[in-house]
Amino acid sequence: MPETTRLLIDRWKQDPNGTYQSWFLWPERLKNFRSIRRGIGQVIKEIDEGSFGNVYRGSSLQTVVASIAEQRQIFKGADHAFLWKPKLRIPDIYEDRDNQRAFGRLLHACHCCTKEADVLQAIRTLEAKSIKGLGPAAANLFYFIHPTIVVPFNTAIVKGYNALTGAAVKLGRWDHYLAMRQGLIEFNQRHRDLLSNDLGAVAGLMFDLGMERYPLPPAEGDAKATDAWAKDLAAVREETAAFAKQLDKNRVSDEGHTEVQGWLRDLGLALGFSVWIASNDQSRPYNGGRLADGCLTVLPLALQNEGADAVRLIDVIWLERESGTVVAAFEVEHTTSIYSGIVRLLDLALSGGAAQRHHLFLVAPDEREADVRQQVLRPAFSQVRELNIRYLPYGELRQHREAIARFGVGIKPVEAIARMF
Repeated sequence: MPETTRLLIDRWKQDPNGTYQSWFLWPERLKNFRSIRRGIGQVIKEIDEGSFGNVYRGSSLQTVVASIAEQRQIFKGADHAFLWKPKLRIPDIYEDRDNQRAFGRLLHACHCCTKEADVLQAIRTLEAKSIKGLGPAAANLFYFIHPTIVVPFNTAIVKGYNALTGAAVKLGRWDHYLAMRQGLIEFNQRHRDLLSNDLGAVAGLMFDLGMERYPLPPAEGDAKATDAWAKDLAAVREETAAFAKQLDKNRVSDEGHTEVQGWLRDLGLALGFSVWIASNDQSRPYNGGRLADGCLTVLPLALQNEGADAVRLIDVIWLERESGTVVAAFEVEHTTSIYSGIVRLLDLALSGGAAQRHHLFLVAPDEREADVRQQVLRPAFSQVRELNIRYLPYGELRQHREAIARFGVGIKPVEAIARMF
């Protein structure tokens, strides 16, 4: 392995502002996989039934692509490829029903298959269709279905790959995308001990190179250039102003999210319930201990069925101590996608087959109320509205939680401070 490349990857992984630390290791990244997959399933269903419509805005596709676009900077702008451009009539999956069905068949094939050959065949089938305006940016959808098979795609990733390898990959060409994908898989295999089976890692490295965050390694064998490059790499600032600001914002967001989970944990325990904390948040530090202190370590058997992976990621669940029956579930949406939280609550409600009438709450800052309402009122979430999901503002929880813990009984005091849609 060329020493310069290894040094580059090591430096990238240690950079607190690089994509590896700020996105690939971000807990919310994994939490969003199932909700995005679920959203893609909804798009497939609507196209198959002929109810998808002929507009992007307000559609199930916009909902799921917007959730991808919220995945930190690497996917910022992921929705641009799907926005309807009326003058160009692209992407031509809104007005052309045959093209729409072809797109739906591709999503269905990727959604159902598990083998690399089947995924590639589905992509080549779409490529042969030559749908105007529907290019490799669609691979960002497929990545969240098959992260070990499909590589994310955007301008910065292509730029980084071309700069590192000397290739000439062009945007908008499926054959160029597939060639880049193969090259990245080979690169990933050569450096497997430093990267990941999840191709999001190597794509993140290319993204940061494309954003010119790091100097490129020189040609192998040029000792003088290698020495100069190593010095340049060592001199890359740990934090630039823009990235440091974003990192601070992300850190504050994570801490705020944990604090509200802690409020709900303490309130649930005070009201006599057993409490479950999202499995990937249980070890977070809180109030001198761990967030999951005093909480359940295993979900009741009744919840360990299909959809259990999503239920385990719900931020806070209150259960009856004796029976283990779910009383209430809370998704805290501090700054992250409200869509993903809604899907996890829906998975809980449907965990027993038919919809269960749990008390479901979206907990968010007061200033996000309009955003919460906009998401819940989307046509794709009509089933959620039937479950009487409520919005619980931070302000109400902050003001009343101590009084409810001291004098309250059951779930009714919490319902009293929450708002119906």
